Amino acid sequence: MMVNLEWFRTFKAIYERGSMTAAAEHLLVSQPGVSLHLSSLENHVGYKLFERRPRQLVPTERGKQLYNAIVDPISRLEEIEVKSQRSTFEDRPTITLGMCFETFQLSLEEAVPELPFNLILEFGEYRQLLKKLENQVTDLVVTPQSPELGGVRYERFSQETIVLAAGKGLDVSGFDPAAPDGLREWLQEQPWYGIAGDNDHMLRFWKQNFRQSPGFRPNYIVPNFHSILRNLSRAPGLAIIPDFLCRQVPEVTVLWEGYQPLVNQLHFARHKNSKHDAELAQIMALVRRKMPPLVL
Repeated sequence: MMVNLEWFRTFKAIYERGSMTAAAEHLLVSQPGVSLHLSSLENHVGYKLFERRPRQLVPTERGKQLYNAIVDPISRLEEIEVKSQRSTFEDRPTITLGMCFETFQLSLEEAVPELPFNLILEFGEYRQLLKKLENQVTDLVVTPQSPELGGVRYERFSQETIVLAAGKGLDVSGFDPAAPDGLREWLQEQPWYGIAGDNDHMLRFWKQNFRQSPGFRPNYIVPNFHSILRNLSRAPGLAIIPDFLCRQVPEVTVLWEGYQPLVNQLHFARHKNSKHDAELAQIMALVRRKMPPLVL
């Protein structure tokens, strides 16, 4: 039986995002479809690629070996796919934009129908999006990271503070930052929300304030920050999220900025050899209009 290349693409998405739900959202397909692709690939290779754990898929050793073997070829095929899409619209530029889902919804989503060019949105890890930008597959990335990459220039334009947010009705009588040990214990006893395949904010916040990794996993792992906010607006719970997002939801409280506030400066990243400066300037103006200003 010949292997279906879509199985490899689905496997790669699951591996990089940690769950079928997150992979389905990235690939814009149904979760049953993702599950079918994975089971078909496992039947084809003859061994399990992931260990099934609550709300998480952990790669097996065979899974890690397969990922290392296919990640570069599949990434190159995806880049070819994007480039071929561009060539089909010779009279209308196509811009590929990488950013987080929440920033897109807040700043750009309502303006999409009015844009005078084609737009391809990519949601993924910043490292991957910036690598595509370096290879001129992606045109613009909105990112809190600014590593040195060949031909890539950065422009700071906004910032976000990563905060501890509390949901509606949470009993905070035991919340006491003056007693760090007791505070840690209290935090670990609360219901937590996290994002599938992305706990970077929580890990960084915890290490910055407690000098260690959190000794627990979120109780509820959901697709994105907006899903977290919708749940916190209805029920008690905690989450580590950007401040400008939670301040849009009155039922959610910014409970704590930490002993040392964790601030991300947001950048526009684009290639110095871009041929779409006018289109990128339009996107940047729309995003800048809705995001918090940069504090110098």
